[in-house]
This record gives sequence, C-alpha cells and structure tokens, in this order.
Amino acid sequence: MHALIVIDQQKGIDHPKLGSRNNPNAELSIMELLSVWRERSYPVIHVKHCSSELKSVFWPEQKGYDFKPEFQPLDNEDILIKTVPCAFTNSSLEKMLRQSEVKSIVVVGAATNNSIESTARTGGNLGLNVFVVENACFAFEKNDYFGIPRSADDVHAMSLANLNGEYATVLSSCNLLKSINEI
Repeated sequence: MHALIVIDQQKGIDHPKLGSRNNPNAELSIMELLSVWRERSYPVIHVKHCSSELKSVFWPEQKGYDFKPEFQPLDNEDILIKTVPCAFTNSSLEKMLRQSEVKSIVVVGAATNNSIESTARTGGNLGLNVFVVENACFAFEKNDYFGIPRSADDVHAMSLANLNGEYATVLSSCNLLKSINEI
C-alpha cells in the first residue's frame, strides 16, 4: 500500500513574500497523483502547517492557513497538522502509517528543501520506502550559507540530490505512475 503525503498545499504557500519558485506546474502534477490515489482508494494524508508566528503565511488566524480549493481533503482522507517542517515530528503520522500497514510513502508539495526533505529523510530513517516526486514539489529562491543567491531550481535540485538514493527514490510523476504496481 502506498500513501500519498500532500504537504502544505495551503493558500499561504502562494504568498509573494516567499519569493520566486520553480516548478510552476507542480500543483497540476500533485492533482494528477491525487486523482490516481483517489481512483485506487489508496490512503491520502493532507499535511497542514500551523505556525505560531503571527507574520507567517501559515498562521492559523488568517486565510493563508486554509487549504487551496483544489486540495480540499475528501471526507475519507486524513488531515495532519504539523508545527515544524517534518510531518513525522510531534504528530501521529508514523502511527497512522503503521496501523494501516503502509510501507511506502509518496511525498509531494512544498517546499522541497524544507518540509519535503525533512519528511522524506525521517520516513527513510524509519524504514519506510519513500518516493519524492520531483515535478510535484517546488522550492523558493534562497541565499546559501555563504550569502550567495541560489535560484529556486538550484535549491530544488540540491535538495533532491540530498535525498536520492540515501533517504528516498526521486522520480517524475510519469515514472511513478508507470511503476506504481511494482513499488
């Protein structure tokens, strides 16, 4: 059984203050995967970030906290609230997956170098078979540790490189869907 973990697809993720991002079609890829998961009645877990910082795009007392309309969970889909980047930390995600006998997770959403990477690393460390769909997640431009500006594509690519082969398998949505019965 493969669970689809959809991370931070909330209105706040589109706020201009987050800067330029890559993968402008990531949401379409996520929606395609979501459609396949729903058709097959595979488990879907929507992860929602709840920030305690008033100026955060994910502070719960404003519209940015709400799911984007196209990512509204169905009644039979789980919603998990997280307060840190990793969806496993201080949450019931691992317990949910173990109770459902899920051995494989597909991680999509935002941001590649933040919640995606953190969740995928932890999932891999917990012994789950983790897949990160490169065209169904995205990153924002960011300065590196030395203050050098890095494009969203660079941030995304480095994060995927950090994950691939050690914590997760990184692949495209097309390749995932071709091999879904084999994973």
